[in-house]
Amino acid sequence: MNSLVSVIMPYYDKKDYFFESINSVLNQTYTNLEIIIIYDDENKNDLEHIKNCIKNDTRVKIIFNDSNKGVSYSRNKAISIAQGKYIAFLDCDDYWETNKIEEQLYFMLNHGYDFSHTTYQIINYDRKIVGKIRAQGIIRYKELLKSCDIGLSSVILKRILLNDMEFPELKTKEDYVLWLGLAKKSVNLAGLDKSLMFWRQTPNSLSSPILQKLKDAFRVYYLYEKKNFFYSIFCVIRLSVYALFKKINLYSPIF
Repeated sequence: MNSLVSVIMPYYDKKDYFFESINSVLNQTYTNLEIIIIYDDENKNDLEHIKNCIKNDTRVKIIFNDSNKGVSYSRNKAISIAQGKYIAFLDCDDYWETNKIEEQLYFMLNHGYDFSHTTYQIINYDRKIVGKIRAQGIIRYKELLKSCDIGLSSVILKRILLNDMEFPELKTKEDYVLWLGLAKKSVNLAGLDKSLMFWRQTPNSLSSPILQKLKDAFRVYYLYEKKNFFYSIFCVIRLSVYALFKKINLYSPIF
């Protein structure tokens, strides 16, 4: 178990959280990593801070966008240059347990999975744990249509799965489209029920207007999944109900 893992981290205005996030990668017990940071900001004020956090670690590459392109463009760009057999995603306000990659790769290799995600804990601005989302078994396409509990920053997958797929240009739910596409190809979306990632509630992560989320949810079903208009509306309502249920019971954010 010594395959190269490419860790993809889009960066935009996350200075307050980046040190904890990057340290959780640099200090992994699994060390055969390349870390691709996509600097997605015309303003270079945070660049010196990023370089200081990296500590001259040669595993880290910083790639620049010429303007703010968004997370989908940034992740796709990083995937196109990634050299690893596996891809891991980490947003720059989330962070990992130090044994995350080692535990997850062992799980994948032991069961023959090409894709996995993990249970993760939700923390607030003060790092207080306010909820937990559990990863349960194999998620099939029909189940995934109803609700998505796959935390992007918990995912590791084989690079080959993305040879003909990418994140769509949506403001929200771009990862949901990708997971649905993989599920339609009968890829086992395997859940490892170990808390190996921390998802942070920040003003940015909670700021997308509800209307934008509803529009993007409709686009997921109608444009990308090719469902008819009325069934797409039904799916959006169902997704919203599941999300509200999770918010009430787990203190997780809506959607």
